[in-house]
Amino acid sequence: MKITQIRNATVIVEYENKKFLIDPWLMPKGYMEGFVGAYNADVRQPRVELPFEIEKIVDVDAVIITHLHPDHWDEFAEKNIDKNVKIFVQNEFNKEYILKKGFLNVEILAYEGTKFQDITLFKTKTEHGKKEIIKPICEKMGMEYDAMGVIFKSNNEKTLYIAGDSIWCNEIKTTIEKFNPDVILLNACAAMVLGGERLIMNIDDVNETIKTAPNASIIISHMDTVSHLTLTRKDYIEFKNKNNLKNFFIPKDGEEMRF
Repeated sequence: MKITQIRNATVIVEYENKKFLIDPWLMPKGYMEGFVGAYNADVRQPRVELPFEIEKIVDVDAVIITHLHPDHWDEFAEKNIDKNVKIFVQNEFNKEYILKKGFLNVEILAYEGTKFQDITLFKTKTEHGKKEIIKPICEKMGMEYDAMGVIFKSNNEKTLYIAGDSIWCNEIKTTIEKFNPDVILLNACAAMVLGGERLIMNIDDVNETIKTAPNASIIISHMDTVSHLTLTRKDYIEFKNKNNLKNFFIPKDGEEMRF
């Protein structure tokens, strides 16, 4: 397995000789405004450029869109991804949206597992911030609340868990206990709305993950790019060094990791 951090939650997973592009956010630096109602709304985003040319990033066998928030799927992905490529989504609403953009091979991932060649992909549950608080905010902004995570499983590779946009919750704990993943990728910049509610993990959430999966390799993603972040890679480097963590990875944009 090889995982390449692209930018934000955008990563490329090479698994069983297949390349998956996760959550492609491909617009240029500063192309869009910060999110209204969130921290640092006056800061334009993405905060950084892509590390590679778009043509290289979209040269894949399949795409996984965990949800349709504009920092996980954008017009540049729509324009540059081959309309015939396999795309996996979380629900019927996302499927219909992507089909209307001209894509021809869209499938909803299943909790019980979806086969793709020699790989089984399992949709997993998330909590994209406290539901009773964040869901009404999303609906007011015309954005969906739900997101998904994904388990990658095969006979020849370690089990990978991409937890998706989520805070620490019973759904994450249950997934780890059920699948016992060897590698876990966490979105963890603690992006925050006004009022202090987080949308994704912070250091305490990451620590809970480590305690639940002490033997897993942990990768920190979704860093240093969105306007409403409240933690940076520097914070996680300090956390790693303070706790002498060995299997803890904080990749730079463009960095490759092999497991």
